Amino acid sequence: MNGFSLGELCWLFCCPPCPSRIAAKLAFLPPEPTYTVLVDEPGSASTLHLSERADWQYSQRELDTLEVFFTRTSRGTRIGCMFVRCAPNSRYTLLFSHGNAVDLGQMCSFYIGLGSRINCNVFSYDYSGYGASNGKPSEKNLYADIDAAWTALRTSIDKITKVASPVLVIHGTEDEVIDFSHGLAMYEQCPRAVEPLWVEGAGHNDIELYAQYLERLKHFICHELPIS
Repeated sequence: MNGFSLGELCWLFCCPPCPSRIAAKLAFLPPEPTYTVLVDEPGSASTLHLSERADWQYSQRELDTLEVFFTRTSRGTRIGCMFVRCAPNSRYTLLFSHGNAVDLGQMCSFYIGLGSRINCNVFSYDYSGYGASNGKPSEKNLYADIDAAWTALRTSIDKITKVASPVLVIHGTEDEVIDFSHGLAMYEQCPRAVEPLWVEGAGHNDIELYAQYLERLKHFICHELPIS
């Protein structure tokens, strides 16, 4: 019985023979997706749905605080991203690259526990071909994935430095969806920020019920905006 040559063995794995493709098949082990991301309409918030395989360990309240969205890499792949706000007073966010045989759905419970223990928010993403990310896993795509994730993490804040008009930042101190630290960071980095309004005790969905909310907006519009 004839043996296989090295070229023939490579051909069994991929055609044409390519060492990088063989390495990709051995190094990347994407599981069946454990989550889906639904967007009702363009520009609206995304909704995360976890399957039973995600092994979610918390309540719906924690699930609702997970921010999921897509970003595109330099190689044209659309990758899923997740921002986990688990440390309200944290000044830092950990960019976490998970292992090669899991996706964001399987990792999100771990992220909440990790961030809570080290007092740090967590930002993570799925590699090309993992979870809700399209494309195929490869070494080149992996580098593009992490670059895109880093860029997405920085642009919640970095774009504010380019705003040239007066900016009024209003934020509730007890916001359970967008942590108060984000409003504070935007105010500190905005070059044209006017005096902010921090509404003591206000959450994400009731801030407009506070009297100072309307009073501060009226003053901003009548006295702090430039006259055209």
